[in-house]
Amino acid sequence: MSNYDIEHDMRYLRLLAHNFPTVAAASTEIINLSAILNLPKSTEHFLADIHGEHEAFQHVLKNASGNIKRKVKEIFGNTLRDAETKELCTLIYYPEQKLQTVKAVENDLNDWYHITLHQLVAILRDVCSKYTRSKVRKSLPEEFSYIIQELLHERTDDMNKAAYVNGIIDTIITTQRADDFIIALCNVIQRLSIDQLHILGDIFDRGPGAHIIMDTLHNYHSWDIQWGNHDILWMGAGAGNDACICHVIRICLRYANLTTLEEGYGINLVPLATFAMEHYNDDPCTGFEPIVLDGKTSLDDKQKRLTAMMHKAISIIQFKKEAELFQRHPTWNMEDRDIISTVNTQDNTCVVDGKTYTMKNATFPTGITLTEDEEQLMRRLHHSFRVSEKLQKHIRAILTHGCMYAICNGNLLFHASVPLNADGTLKEVEMMPGKRFAGKELLHNIGMLVRSAFQQDTSPAEQQYAKDYFLYLWCGKDSPLFDKSKMSTFERYFVEEKAAHKEEKGYYFRLRDNEAVIDSIMDAFGLKGPNRHIINGHVPVHVASGENPIKANGKLMVIDGGFSEAYHNETGIAGYTLVYHSRGFQLVQHEPFTSAKDAILRGTDIKSTTQIIEMSNRRMLVADTDKGAELRQQIEDLQHLLYAYRHGYIKESEKK
Repeated sequence: MSNYDIEHDMRYLRLLAHNFPTVAAASTEIINLSAILNLPKSTEHFLADIHGEHEAFQHVLKNASGNIKRKVKEIFGNTLRDAETKELCTLIYYPEQKLQTVKAVENDLNDWYHITLHQLVAILRDVCSKYTRSKVRKSLPEEFSYIIQELLHERTDDMNKAAYVNGIIDTIITTQRADDFIIALCNVIQRLSIDQLHILGDIFDRGPGAHIIMDTLHNYHSWDIQWGNHDILWMGAGAGNDACICHVIRICLRYANLTTLEEGYGINLVPLATFAMEHYNDDPCTGFEPIVLDGKTSLDDKQKRLTAMMHKAISIIQFKKEAELFQRHPTWNMEDRDIISTVNTQDNTCVVDGKTYTMKNATFPTGITLTEDEEQLMRRLHHSFRVSEKLQKHIRAILTHGCMYAICNGNLLFHASVPLNADGTLKEVEMMPGKRFAGKELLHNIGMLVRSAFQQDTSPAEQQYAKDYFLYLWCGKDSPLFDKSKMSTFERYFVEEKAAHKEEKGYYFRLRDNEAVIDSIMDAFGLKGPNRHIINGHVPVHVASGENPIKANGKLMVIDGGFSEAYHNETGIAGYTLVYHSRGFQLVQHEPFTSAKDAILRGTDIKSTTQIIEMSNRRMLVADTDKGAELRQQIEDLQHLLYAYRHGYIKESEKK
């Protein structure tokens, strides 16, 4: 401290003194922060590629990827039968609904209340043991905060306190507050079982409840997101990129899922239906029938027919709108993806990758260039997306809580890839004309460009380019969110030959099992230490074919196991979640979730298999985390403030 240049930091120290106006206040805070450093590391939860499956997503949050059940078994051991453990866990996950079923069948409700309240307090006591009392207190509902704190810090094995604790519980029951108190306890257990939620992209598309997932996150205590390609697509649609709007609608129609669009965001699709009936009524629309998963659809034949017509109509407009952007931005090198301009309606051919193919079902009722009717339809759809208050609110949340990548506690998080050359070195990508970036710089600058699409102080030219660039991020060859040779949507609809459909994966996906390549990426992003990792999703792990989600000798973890029902047959599972707690990493492999209703009535849970990925030889503390580094810096600053007080540079103030 004797060599400390206090004059240099005086402005900062005077600001710090406003919060800690005396030696006593600064000293107390140093003691508090030093104590926090010795608490166990809190639990981080990683999810990827949720794809609108809101019920499975919410259940995984409620059961903390099986961690709550694990804690129940650790606390009660063999004192609870399996059926009782299941009942108790279901109560924690769905307290309001489970209470109704219990009250309908329980003969001695007061006895059940007594036993259950003691059990829930024991579980909560264990869950909150890694947090400060202050943090626990802030997590408690105001009306029950004092009572819960008393129960947490008094134990029934203390004979002097047993009557006191039992008296509190008796009074909760006799005043008919037991239900509300149980609900409060269960919600706090859920809240404290996960301290930080990381979503590695793709909330949107395929499933019916992306808007419900976003509403859940809006009220969630702490979360971040690394944008996925499907998130970027919806962000582009919300920003007013017409090609992205077409893609969003097309995907929803393809999976017969209009719930998010119509009910979630109030997007008016009546103009599209009217347009499709007028122009596509005589077109068989073969190949555009909606995909039905396991027979789950409420569409009758007429609705399926209308859906197919709307699907084809918006797809044709999409190809035309994409062509405009491909031609407008030659630096994207995507002019060859303007396939619709190569269509010859006389001999039913098109050109793909320089080769001429005969097309199947090659009917284009509105031709191969945009018509005035199509332009008018797009103006109406564009307006509907731009004025959707809820969609814009959810996009703002994604912008606030996310970006292209994050670095947290020695882990590099991103959705899909970091573009690489064939030799595994970082690839320079021309993001804007004359501006080339690679690796960390590329992802950072893409994040800044995305934000500029929504900022009013951005120049009109830059804002327009940013809005256009959403399409490149969705399907561009060197996009970190796509990283394939092409997106063969047109070919899959119109060309029979499978060779035309082939999408070559970028070098990141080909080289990601190479430990040296993964190390070089982590070096480029500034990750230090022996226990560093890359965690991402995007590409479903084909577990049924023997693929391993752990790659590069444990340094890369791919946690997209296929939340979306559309992937279940392909992957053989229903998703991965990754849990990082004070003892290490656990990868949780989930089987398909039936429904919340089944969970409540029959106590069914997501069947999960836990794989230990990496365990620490000692329990990790807050001191070992990024938060610990912040706290140590705060302690150092406070020690400098103490020096300033004790050597007369700053005078102590009276406490307010």
